Amino acid sequence: MSLLNLHHLRLFRAVATEGTLTGAATRLNLSQSALSTQIRALEAALGHDLFERRGRGLVLTEAGRIALDHAEAIFRTAEDLTATLRETGFARRALRIGALATLSRNFQMAFVRPLVGRADVEVILRSGSQAELLNALDALALDIVLTNLAPARDSASPWLIHRLAEQPVSLIGTPSRCGSDRPSLATLLGREPVILPVPDTALRAAFDAMTARLGITPMVAAEADDMAMLRLLAREDAGLAVIPPIVVRDELEAGILVEAARLDNIRETFFAITRERRFPNPLVAELLAKGAQHDVPV
Repeated sequence: MSLLNLHHLRLFRAVATEGTLTGAATRLNLSQSALSTQIRALEAALGHDLFERRGRGLVLTEAGRIALDHAEAIFRTAEDLTATLRETGFARRALRIGALATLSRNFQMAFVRPLVGRADVEVILRSGSQAELLNALDALALDIVLTNLAPARDSASPWLIHRLAEQPVSLIGTPSRCGSDRPSLATLLGREPVILPVPDTALRAAFDAMTARLGITPMVAAEADDMAMLRLLAREDAGLAVIPPIVVRDELEAGILVEAARLDNIRETFFAITRERRFPNPLVAELLAKGAQHDVPV
């Protein structure tokens, strides 16, 4: 096997960042042909194509994504070595976290809190759909994905699913809507409009199953794919929101909203998804260990 050339790795990283040979060559003050030759030499040394052309740009292949991930680790290690020997500090390690766009912000904050403020860590947060996040995780563009939807897994799946926390779900509304008589759940659902998560969520599926068992067809005032919007709709008195109480913790403490009924058979579960990797980010194991020791509060 050819010895890995760090100069080639630096050029490769520049092309990956710029997305074009022209842009990278300008940035590096090299000719495009010279840069192309160096990239081909690196591909020959690794035995894989690192880029594929799409339109006028270049995108990383799967091998290219892996190479970039390890190149970044190599350069971070070099920076750490330099800083250590010069006694000027140490390099920051990056942790790339993807979170479902609709996921509770309180939960996300609780999960990353052990790393917040650490001088040796940079936390990079991205949000998106489940499919987008899992694709990024599979391509090693993310280290971990936070979600409340456990992905399907079989013997060929690379996913490792870590259960982090579980929280109750309630009907939440304004004091005037909920009243002081505390009626039964069936009565509440029969007389009051409800604010629901969108149909493709686990929470909505559980609620729909519950109302089917009760033989009730609730009047839907609004649907939203974001917990923050469910909270705002409840504050505007649009109806009773199906929502975990922790999402409206401040409103409950201030008396702006009240818990009308606890949905005892419905829970929201939070997961951290990782994938099998030969060189996992050690910060992932650190966070998962803390979550296992102290069930992540949400």
